[in-house]
Amino acid sequence: MRGAQETREDAPKTWKERFAALRHLPPLLRIVWETQPTLCVCTLLLRLVMAFIPISSLWISRLIINMVVRVVRHQEIDTHRLWWLVGVDLALAVASEALTRLIGLVDSLLGDQFTNRISVMIMEHATLLDLASFEDPVFYDKMERARRQATGRLGMVASIAGVARQFLTLLSMISAVILVSPWLVLLLAAATIPVFIGETRFAFLSYSLLFRQTPAKRELDYFRFLGASQYSAKEVKIFGLGSYLSQRVRTLFTGFYAENRSLAVRRTIQGGLISLVSTAAYYGAYVFILLQALALRITVGDLTLLTRAFSRASDLMESIVSQLADVSEQALYVKDLFDYLETRPAIASRPGALPAPRPIRSGYEFQEVSFTYPGARKPVFEKLDLRIGRNERIALVGDNGAGKTTFVKLLARLYDPTGGRILLDGVDLRDYDVEDLRREIGVIFQDYMRYDLRVSENIGVGRIDALGEQGLIASAAEKSLAAPLIGKLPGGYQQMLGRRFEGGVDLSTGQWQKISLARAYMRDAQLLILDEPTASLDARAEFEVYQRFLDLTRGRMAVVISHRFSTVRLADRILVLEAGKVIEEGTHDKLVERRGKYAELFELQAAGYR
Repeated sequence: MRGAQETREDAPKTWKERFAALRHLPPLLRIVWETQPTLCVCTLLLRLVMAFIPISSLWISRLIINMVVRVVRHQEIDTHRLWWLVGVDLALAVASEALTRLIGLVDSLLGDQFTNRISVMIMEHATLLDLASFEDPVFYDKMERARRQATGRLGMVASIAGVARQFLTLLSMISAVILVSPWLVLLLAAATIPVFIGETRFAFLSYSLLFRQTPAKRELDYFRFLGASQYSAKEVKIFGLGSYLSQRVRTLFTGFYAENRSLAVRRTIQGGLISLVSTAAYYGAYVFILLQALALRITVGDLTLLTRAFSRASDLMESIVSQLADVSEQALYVKDLFDYLETRPAIASRPGALPAPRPIRSGYEFQEVSFTYPGARKPVFEKLDLRIGRNERIALVGDNGAGKTTFVKLLARLYDPTGGRILLDGVDLRDYDVEDLRREIGVIFQDYMRYDLRVSENIGVGRIDALGEQGLIASAAEKSLAAPLIGKLPGGYQQMLGRRFEGGVDLSTGQWQKISLARAYMRDAQLLILDEPTASLDARAEFEVYQRFLDLTRGRMAVVISHRFSTVRLADRILVLEAGKVIEEGTHDKLVERRGKYAELFELQAAGYR
């Protein structure tokens, strides 16, 4: 596994690359708008009104102070107007509090809907991608960053809206400052530019650090899962793995902490030094304004307005540049999301793709098929030729690594050949509509899923459009020999399976296998494939399952992969795979008579039962 120090070639390295990430902001804003336009309009209008409350409040305070000064100087004032101004100031304070709470409420509601929308988008896109994508660590890291970071990016949208509001407020404050001296605006710029440069630099460093740590953080999550999971608990206890796993977690965390601490310390020290520039600029402006007041060039109300406006403008500029730096940092995380969403599957239906043949007339044919897994050097198949006839039930036999499961993946078009072609009724599989083709195939792999769902759902997902059809579900359970088991469960077909949720019942491996087989029987598929899903059943139970399978597939195509020769001998034809080639084929009796590889494997297994 890769450590936290690993660097990645696709990490942003230059300012141009980093700012290029901002191109993803418009499509992100479009997603937010499409999520809930009404709430978007509400939050924008509320922020627009909120933007002008601070300067209004300062202006009212200026008028009140000037009137009080006139009273001190024994000058006439309109007391009715004075108390009216106080009332307006109170109303502005109440409005500010109310608007702040309303903005928080609207953002919270919008945030919930946005987070759910992004999560669903990530899930839906995952269903479109190739199986190879999920076996690629680089892609998996990208998906993990998209999954972990993208759903929290509404905070960036709120930051953008907040920057827009603060910018309007800043303009109103600067307008008041300019009335006295344009030079004060230069002091504001001097106070904020260093802050912007510093914050932006550390924002990019933070993202680069997270980028490097992604693979090791997946490793950390995996060890945490192993250390506290029902699936690993037995072996962890038996083999005494607790201390080892804990130490691996501690080692990884120590590496993360050291890197994060180093960056945090540097950010604190350099940020503190930069803040001194901002402080010096503020007090320089404060002295200038005070001198103007002492020279009687401005009133006491003007003094209060200007000092508070300059202070507020300085704070606003620092906040704006800080949030802009934060937005530029978060834009990098949004880049991960859109990089993921822009990933396109290599296995997809061509324009004008053909529907799957119904019924299949001649069957499948492999013509000089070669296949090598992405990143692998050694091919699994090289110029493989074979046929599977209509209504033929074949069995695949061979040592581990001979290519049996890969053969099934090619047949179901989870992968495309890297050489040669696979035909169905004389047409290349790549010319058929992918989804339509897969509807005609029912597969249960050896690493079948155990869904923590109700029994009816566990079976029904085999044909999602018939999830609510209890008759089909019960029929599939009968075919897989799972019906007697389901009849003994407290909740029957409504019983929750697994230990994840309250009231769930866990099953033995053999019982789970029968449930998974029922999923395959849910489909009225023209090709049924069993890839050693009964490996944990005893010999008699497996024989009964396969006998049932072969009886039910009479008159249609079927592929069986099993290490037990008592099972494969029931097939119409047996193919023996070795080093990516079919080295023998025929019936059980003929292959035994031939005294080749099949006979050797059969004798070895038979000897174990003598």
